[in-house]
Amino acid sequence: MSESTENITMDDTEEFIPDQHELDVALDNMEFEDTPQPPAKRGRKRQIKAPPPPPPPPPAGPEMVGVRKPRRGGRQGGGTRLRPLVVEDGITLFDIVKSGRSALQAVIDDWIERYNNDRDPALLELMQFFIRSSGCKGTITMEMQEHMQHAQIIRRMTEEFDEDSGDYPLIMSGPVWKKFRANFCEFVSVLVRQCQYSIIYDQYLMDNVISLLTGLSDSQVRAFRHTSTLAVMKLMTALVDVALNLSVNKDFTQRQYEAERQKSQSKRATERLEVLMQKRKELEEQTEEIRNMLNYMFKSVFVHRYRDTLPDIRSICMGEIGIWMKKYPNMFLDDGYLKYIGWTLHDKVGDTRLKCLQSLLPLYQTEELGPKMELFTSKFKDRIVSMTLDKEYDVAVQGVKLIIAIQRNHKDILSDKDCEHVYELVYSSHRAVAQTAGEFLNVKLFTIDDDTPLAKSKRGKKRSPNTPLIRDLVQFFIESELHEHGAYLVDSLIDNNPMMKDWECMTDLLLEEPGKGEEALEDKIETSLIEIVVCTVRQSATGEPPVGRGPNRKLSTKEQRQIIDDKVKLTEHFIQTLPALLAKYIQDEEKIANLMTIPQYFELEIYTTSRQEKCLENLLKLIHEIVLRHTNTEVLEACAKTYELLCSDEYAIKGKCEVARATLLDQLMEKFREAYQAFIEEGEEADDEEEFALLTSMNRITSFIDCHDMTAYNLWEPLMTLIKAASDDKHVPDPIVCKSIRCCVNLLTWSLANLDNHNPDKNALKQLKRNLNEFMSLCRLLITSARDAAEEEAFLAVCDLLIIFSKQLANNAVLAALSYEPDVNLSGQLTGFIECKVFIDDEDEDQDEHQKIEELHKRRNFLASFSKLVVYNIVSIRNAADVFKHYCRFYNDYGDIIKTALGKSREINKVTCARTLAVSLTSVFKEVQAEHGGRINRGSEGFGALKELARRFSMSFGLDLVRNREAIASLHREGIIFALNPLENPEEPRGPPPNIAFLEIMCEFSNKLMKQDKKTVLQYLEKHMSRATHLMRGEEWSPYVTYKNSLLHHGTHASEFEPTVQKHREPKEHKPRRARGKRKAEQEQGAGDAADVVAQPTRQSKRVRATAPADEEESEQGSERDFET
Repeated sequence: MSESTENITMDDTEEFIPDQHELDVALDNMEFEDTPQPPAKRGRKRQIKAPPPPPPPPPAGPEMVGVRKPRRGGRQGGGTRLRPLVVEDGITLFDIVKSGRSALQAVIDDWIERYNNDRDPALLELMQFFIRSSGCKGTITMEMQEHMQHAQIIRRMTEEFDEDSGDYPLIMSGPVWKKFRANFCEFVSVLVRQCQYSIIYDQYLMDNVISLLTGLSDSQVRAFRHTSTLAVMKLMTALVDVALNLSVNKDFTQRQYEAERQKSQSKRATERLEVLMQKRKELEEQTEEIRNMLNYMFKSVFVHRYRDTLPDIRSICMGEIGIWMKKYPNMFLDDGYLKYIGWTLHDKVGDTRLKCLQSLLPLYQTEELGPKMELFTSKFKDRIVSMTLDKEYDVAVQGVKLIIAIQRNHKDILSDKDCEHVYELVYSSHRAVAQTAGEFLNVKLFTIDDDTPLAKSKRGKKRSPNTPLIRDLVQFFIESELHEHGAYLVDSLIDNNPMMKDWECMTDLLLEEPGKGEEALEDKIETSLIEIVVCTVRQSATGEPPVGRGPNRKLSTKEQRQIIDDKVKLTEHFIQTLPALLAKYIQDEEKIANLMTIPQYFELEIYTTSRQEKCLENLLKLIHEIVLRHTNTEVLEACAKTYELLCSDEYAIKGKCEVARATLLDQLMEKFREAYQAFIEEGEEADDEEEFALLTSMNRITSFIDCHDMTAYNLWEPLMTLIKAASDDKHVPDPIVCKSIRCCVNLLTWSLANLDNHNPDKNALKQLKRNLNEFMSLCRLLITSARDAAEEEAFLAVCDLLIIFSKQLANNAVLAALSYEPDVNLSGQLTGFIECKVFIDDEDEDQDEHQKIEELHKRRNFLASFSKLVVYNIVSIRNAADVFKHYCRFYNDYGDIIKTALGKSREINKVTCARTLAVSLTSVFKEVQAEHGGRINRGSEGFGALKELARRFSMSFGLDLVRNREAIASLHREGIIFALNPLENPEEPRGPPPNIAFLEIMCEFSNKLMKQDKKTVLQYLEKHMSRATHLMRGEEWSPYVTYKNSLLHHGTHASEFEPTVQKHREPKEHKPRRARGKRKAEQEQGAGDAADVVAQPTRQSKRVRATAPADEEESEQGSERDFET
């Protein structure tokens, strides 16, 4: 191939070969029949041209993208160029197919008419269509067609392939090219369909088309190979349809022949028998010819291209072979063809694996094809099962669907172990995978047996047909040992199994005593069933999937209507049955905590419209009794939340519910006062009984004060007394202190909410201000105390109150006095707490995984609370320096929180945020310096981690250099000042500055500077270094040299670093590639040692490169003010 074609997008035709060990074993043991050789055709005047040998591989590797080939003045062996043939008015077939405005059948009918009149120009027109569809603008002339083989024509077209980029129609984006691809496939199909009764058998059209496409499919030009492979695959699919039509016609002719032959001698028409026999023979010959074409194209194209290096080509092959097997199983549904799908199941590209599964699915869904799939299934079943766990979710979904089809039609194939792989997927975080696995559960486990008689409860009530299925579901849930993930199991099944909303069946199992022959439910089964009931109620009433099962999407009108219907249905049922369930399980905390959430999803108006006031009274009595009986936090919070919804202003039942709530709160306060008085009187001598009584009463109050206003009950004084006692190191248990702090925060919040924003009560305002100051003072004392639990609770309280009473209250003049801004000491306390409590390594190996997760969750909560103060600009961004410096070290634990805080801080003030990052880097630098006795080892692990931190910070600025210009300049200024201060090294008078190694860290930010700013930074650097009195030589000065090189650009005056300048891009200059490469090589050859410290070239987005020159002139001095000393 000539050098002029070196820029054409090419790649090696080296074939993709699966390398998995299990595949090798499968292939060694598999005894596939050899694909039959195509029989020689009789009576052919013109044989199909053999595929041309591929051109020699290009020397540049699998992908060659070079420069445009220069045009030649003449052509070799092609004669004079002729004008391309057109349909009419200069419109070619390619233009018609691309536009999609004409009916392809009419276009092809016109082409067939032209072919019948003069086949050579028409064939040339069709060949030119395939060449143009590949993106090649070369033209096949009539003389080329007459005197050149197809291999020579392809080679000539390869030389004519003078596109600037590697794009071609099949891969180009946009609606026009997407439509072209569909039209291209349809064109091939319609062409064969319209020709199937005539010219398809003329031994000229198909021979030439197949020969050309086969040659193109062997080309090293990706565009030719991709386009021709798609054309051949669609051509084979169309020929399969032709073969099916021939088969139908042959069967019909055979029946006619048999019917005529069965007639008596007197009625039999001999001539008709001969005609039918001749027609049958003709159909057989045509069928044989079509089969020969299919065999030839399969061996010449498919066998080579199914493992092509281009994934799209492999996907095309796998998609089409499945169609052939489904449509024409007599020929293609054979082990000799199935093996190609089996091998490609191991493909490294997800889309190709997906196409394999999609091809197999209809084969397994057809029961009569089962016997032909036995050998394939035995060899590749394990691979198919393993694909249900594929990293590509679309492939995993298709894999589960295939397993479902196998289970439905071939029940004996899958083992229990195979099924268990799919069972576990109902808990997958990907919703489509989980729901498809739920369908498999329905097929395998949850199918109603119509032959089983319905059971009855002890009192004679008929059980639902879903009863055995619900029992199996609960048993499956228990055996899966994922008891905290019931919502995920429910989400996997709720849309495809009606038993999930059969609440009557579920409550009957819980309430009705077992009848004859039924087993009573064990306690564990009842607990699991109640959890499933609550999960189905929640999802039916809200339509929201569990956390992590995909983003919340907008529900359609149909889905919203379904939610309303389900909500009414569940309300009507549980209004009657919930009181009975609560009464039965009132002693069990876990069951009650779940059941108490059900009223939160009621359509509460039904209490009034259906006249169910009696049921409401029963529910309120039971809630009252539950609150007084239980101390479990989950139970109490569920009751408090339910009361909050029942007392909503929008419902008519509000009055009755408020009376019940007030009665309950009065009793709670009475118990609290009694317990508090007893505890205070005992003082330091209070025993466990007094402490327990106070703690349980405070548990109830804390749960209710979150949802209900309890400021009228005068809780402030006793709570503050307990907190003061704790701050004075008196004996107050930590749980009581924590509850007191939480209650005080809620009381302050309720007091603020009760103030009139326009005309607040002055006394209430002053009292709230006093209470706030008093409480904050005590919390500041507790943050520095030795009581861990109280310290942590006080920290969270301070963070919350700083946000609630932040300077935003100053926007309202009457509430401005309540604004509470942290001073320097408080900010330091909060930062110190984060440093001590969050950024610590887990050294306790005795902790189990659950405890470690809980501890990590608590620390993340601390960090998130502090980060909110930074994000809302309540504490200075500079206080976040000690957080940002841990970005890399604790990335797995807190990376998302720190990254968000960093981004929000930059939105507040880019310059301040940049300087904060500089402080973080200098802080880590000092730590590394201290570890090595005041010196820096640039090869140490700590210094490498610091460089990685700087790289992460640099990446966080993005690609827009203009927006971050001032911030980056200020960061460089801070870095230079730190690195060169002090300039003289007290330990080595003739040595470099002690912090000079920090300049190597600053190199990570050089590519974020605009070109004119690099010059300013360089001048600032040299200005500082001009005061140095010693020579800058030796390895110790390499950070300075590296940093200086990173700031150099075209036009700088530093001649000694000139070789490094050439390694930076100059967007405004466009030199020929070869000349630029030659100059670069010459410059690198003379660069000497300076080239060893070259920094990475600046990377800028196209938009920035286009914008920078326009701003350059007016902003040449734009950032110099940041470098004034």
